[in-house]
Amino acid sequence: MFPVTNYYQASTYDLSTWRRSMGRNQVLFYADNWPIKALPFVNNSLFDSVQLTTDNPRKLIMMPLWVLMFLAVAAAAPLDDDDDKIVGGYECTPHSQPWQVLFTYNGGNWCGGSLISPRWIISAAHCYQPPKTLVALLGEHDLKKKEGTEQHIQVEAAYKHFGYKDKAHDHDIMLVKLAKPAQYNQYVQPIPVARSCPTDGAKCLVSGFGNVLGYNARYPDQLQCLDVPIVSDSSCKASYPRMISENMFCAGFLEGGKGSCKGDSGGPLICSGELYGVVSWGRYCARKNSPGVYAKVCNYLDWIKNITENN
Repeated sequence: MFPVTNYYQASTYDLSTWRRSMGRNQVLFYADNWPIKALPFVNNSLFDSVQLTTDNPRKLIMMPLWVLMFLAVAAAAPLDDDDDKIVGGYECTPHSQPWQVLFTYNGGNWCGGSLISPRWIISAAHCYQPPKTLVALLGEHDLKKKEGTEQHIQVEAAYKHFGYKDKAHDHDIMLVKLAKPAQYNQYVQPIPVARSCPTDGAKCLVSGFGNVLGYNARYPDQLQCLDVPIVSDSSCKASYPRMISENMFCAGFLEGGKGSCKGDSGGPLICSGELYGVVSWGRYCARKNSPGVYAKVCNYLDWIKNITENN
């Protein structure tokens, strides 16, 4: 246990680019590629302390002290009673996004994805976990209710893009194969993959269950939607100097107030009824000059075809 009662504000650096959801009030951090789970203990509106657990206890002991101290400070953010969904968004019309996928990892909510065929899902490479630990949830809207529309299917295989770079977030795209085909109906349908690249100002929609949030995390049970415009490349690169590759684009509001960084990593950005982007990373959720960053699906058409046809 690492006390953090002397801290009243978390580090100003946004952890959203390397933070993973493990369910309500649980956060998964990575240190030297080893997952360290931090379980905050809430007292009033402050995380008093944080318990760090890992499947390799020896690794935790060997971690440098500064890493442990940083994790403790990062867990010290005050709670926000209003932070329960994609910022500035709204509850999606039930089952209006039938391609939406929610992955669970060892039983806990993990990442989003988009169904593109009966056995294939597009997600983000940073969401990768061993396939046997992942289950794809389709046909979901309210996670608290058994609606009779759900299909829960074990993952058989996952293919990160061969060029994926974790620290740079480049080529942040992954194909996931289901162990059995999804059954199409009005609640479960594929989304067409866009053949063209996004255009400045295009009106799009991002959706998710809010599994990758900022510090002050509360998770909605209903699927959340947010309407966002495509941001010009020049504005995108100005917001994130030397961080935007040709495989990325931005969508959101430069003036702040709304943000998709609180939707699922790996989830869909839909424009004109087609999949144009994959939720990848962001900084300073819903703040000025901090739009969400997405993997550019149009750059991966040949790769998608090759993986799905040969596996």
